[in-house]
Amino acid sequence: MIFPEFDPVLLHLGPIAIRWYALAYVAGILLGWRYGVALVRDQKLWLGSRPTMTPLQIDDLVLWITLGVILGGRIGYVLFYDFSSMMADPIEIIRVWHGGMSFHGGLLGVTVALLCFAKFNKLNAFRVADVVAPAVPIGLFFGRIANFINGELWGRPTNLPWGMVFCNKRIASMNSGDCPAGLLTRHPSQLYEAALEGLVLFLLLRWATHKAKWLPRQGAITGLFLAGYALARISLENVRQPDAQLPDFPLGLTMGMMLSIPMFLIGAFLIWRGLTKPPAPPEVEEPATTG
Repeated sequence: MIFPEFDPVLLHLGPIAIRWYALAYVAGILLGWRYGVALVRDQKLWLGSRPTMTPLQIDDLVLWITLGVILGGRIGYVLFYDFSSMMADPIEIIRVWHGGMSFHGGLLGVTVALLCFAKFNKLNAFRVADVVAPAVPIGLFFGRIANFINGELWGRPTNLPWGMVFCNKRIASMNSGDCPAGLLTRHPSQLYEAALEGLVLFLLLRWATHKAKWLPRQGAITGLFLAGYALARISLENVRQPDAQLPDFPLGLTMGMMLSIPMFLIGAFLIWRGLTKPPAPPEVEEPATTG
């Protein structure tokens, strides 16, 4: 299969180019915001305990998360995947138009944002994260679809019938007639990631919130997200082409694997902790007093 002639720009409005990748971020943030609001409004999910936040607090949290995703994602990419470029030219860290965002960097950025938001609003940070985590796969799904449209983050060579040659006229013209992925048939790993990190992980977390009723169990939802993403990412790193600028790590490891292993360990601990501690007690309505 030949990679389709996708244009990464959806629409040109004069000098302004509206890109699919930017729209993926917008869609992920907006839909995640509404999903988080729906979680705190559904009293059945909280087993009588008070929801972590109010819908208005989630409205405020969206800005914190957006800044965490963008700043953390860019800084993380430069530090984890392109450190030599930053050392040669420190200004590269702010050249977001050159591309390069790291999920693990974005995760760290969002973590800092959540901690600051929780402290500022006197909320439990784990319980705030438990509302945010179920919405994250929505953004991951759209982000990986945008990676596919851009023809980036392709997979390793394969002989499977759905393998794809990531080379079309647009990609070749952008690279002086050459295609960075070559003419090899490769895994469409972006679509694998959209399916596992996006759809499957969303459904797993949906089960935890709506069927298992884990929201009152502090940190369990967050742990399930961290462990679930880590397992998906580690498995898919075996079919995803490693970044060319990185060295060969021992034992066949990749940067994505090494960053995901601590995620899995922390996630497993949070699941254990959340399921072994008693859930938040139900709210008891105080009887009205008469004068």
